[in-house]
Amino acid sequence: MSFEDKSIKCVECQEDFTFTVAEQEFYAEKGFKNEPARCKPCRLEKKKRFKKSFIVTCASCGEETDVPFKPMGIKPVLCRSCFQAQKSA
Repeated sequence: MSFEDKSIKCVECQEDFTFTVAEQEFYAEKGFKNEPARCKPCRLEKKKRFKKSFIVTCASCGEETDVPFKPMGIKPVLCRSCFQAQKSA
């Protein structure tokens, strides 16, 4: 299948962006059926809006840290460095 760069209007900012040959090949390789509806900056902004994090106190070192899940209070929550240290021990 042969691809060419394609100009698409972003549904968020209404600016034109280029859906490159490389991106089209990637989409085809992954089996994606739809073209992107948003330009890269708008896609990243949308991703940020939906990503939640929660501030917790590390059960090991006592430092405040953010985690990408809501702690349920069942298991201790560790900061990234304490988690890595425990995992490699």
